[in-house]
Formats: sequence, structure tokens, C-alpha cells
Amino acid sequence: MAETEKKSGCCAPEAQESCCEPEAKQDCCGEGPGCGCGAGQVDPGDRDGLREIVRERYAAAAVDAAARDASCCSSETALTPEQRAVFGSDRYDEEDRVGLPEAAQLASLGCGNPTAIARLEQGQTVLDLGSGGGIDVLLSARRVGPAGKAYGLDMTDEMLDLARRNQRETGVENAEFLKGEIEQIPLPDSSVDVVISNCVINLSGDKPRVLDEAFRVLRPGGRFAVSDVIADPDMDRATRNDLAQWTGCIAGALTRDEFETELAAAGFDSIEIDETHRVHDHAASAIIRATRPD
Repeated sequence: MAETEKKSGCCAPEAQESCCEPEAKQDCCGEGPGCGCGAGQVDPGDRDGLREIVRERYAAAAVDAAARDASCCSSETALTPEQRAVFGSDRYDEEDRVGLPEAAQLASLGCGNPTAIARLEQGQTVLDLGSGGGIDVLLSARRVGPAGKAYGLDMTDEMLDLARRNQRETGVENAEFLKGEIEQIPLPDSSVDVVISNCVINLSGDKPRVLDEAFRVLRPGGRFAVSDVIADPDMDRATRNDLAQWTGCIAGALTRDEFETELAAAGFDSIEIDETHRVHDHAASAIIRATRPD
């Protein structure tokens, strides 16, 4: 096989006919995303297909986190040890993690700690987009206090089950987990004070709709404060087209300029994007803040 074929991740045409089983991929496809140029590749236009692939990946992560919490011996479905250096619960301070269930920490797959940058206040209502195992919702509920409310929104039944179990274990009463998609938030207009998210918006196939929805549910003067991945302008096509990199929060990321443009188009102002740490050769984690004007 030519060296260029191995680097691109595409089998040679003659190999594509006989190398379509996962166990045979290494023999004729090298380290690429799959057999043939179509396998393991992203189709940005197939939003429903992307959503289902993301759902399956994070459903497996929820099951894995619950299993490891119970048995301490299941596989590393969610993050490898190398990935945990830049993603996951290690992004939280030790004092934040005190009192949180182990499963909530194991299911944490984000690239930052949005609760630390959201400036939450007592009595506020906060919404976490893509709440996963619930770590940011539980931390937010602590910060807004009994007079406040923390909502978590997730489309994955397994993550919702895990989050609600974690809520019961912590005894948090001012939190509620909702099933739904971040492109269609099941809350009324102008109903929350702060929207947070932790490395989830990059997974959406319709990011302008997500930002429009975040703007809609925020009250005037409300704040958007998320941790997410931003792509370098020179991210290569192979990375952009790699499905594993999409579900791994890299391939679908907007660049800094694109994020600023989409936030402004949704109506936000006071936009700030600050890189925090590198998560890939062509991408970084960033703190992204904006405000819905009064």
C-alpha cells in the first residue's frame, strides 16, 4: 500500500472490496478511520445521522461510567488516560469534586469547568446544555442555592438516568434534568439567567440553531458562559472528516472567528473567547462568554 494511502486513512481501491470487517481494518487500511474513503467519515449535511452517532457514543460512556463506579473494573469506553489529561473531571478543582458521586466524575467528558467562569449567584436559574452525568448541574445547584434552579438538558436516556441517580445520591433538590436536544430547548422564552455548557456545542450539526435557542431562553441581560473546543484555522481536511474526531469533540469545532460571528448573528454582545489549553494539534479548549443585551 502506498504511504499516502495509509496517511489518508483510505484503502486502495483493490483492497476496499475485501477489507470491510473491523478486525481486518489494520491489515489493509493502516491507522485510518476505516475501510474505503467513506467509512468513518463525517457527512456534515447528515445532521440526523451525526446526532444518532453522538447519542450512541455518549450512551455508551454513561453505561461505562455507571459500570466502573459499581465494579471498578470495566473498560475505558469514554476517555483514555491520555485524553483525561485535557478532558474530564481533572479540569475541576478538588474542592469542586468533594461530595460528588464517583459516577458523575467518571461521566464528565468536558474540556473545562463552566461553573467556575459563569459567575453564578444565589437565586438564579441556570441551564446546562448537554448535561451528561450531571456534574455541572449539581455544582450549579450548589452555587445558586435553594432559591435558585439548575436545569440539565440531554438527549441521551442513559446519561439522564445516570444524572438523576447522581442527583439522588447527593440529595440536591433544586435541580431538574430534561430530555431534549440543544437545537430545540424545551424551556420558555426568557426563562433562565445563565446558559452554560461543557464541550457539547461542537458536537451539534446545527450550531447557529443552538446559539439562537440559547439566546431565546436567556432573559435580557442573561449570560452565556461555556467551555468548548475551538479549531485552528488551518485544521486539515482529514481531521475535519474523521468521525472519531467529531465524536471526540475536535472535528466539529468552530474556529474563534466563526464562533464570534455566530454569536453575534444570534444577537449576543460582549463576546469574549479565551484559549485555556491545547486539546489537539489543531484545536484548543476555550472559555466563551457573551451576553444577551438588555
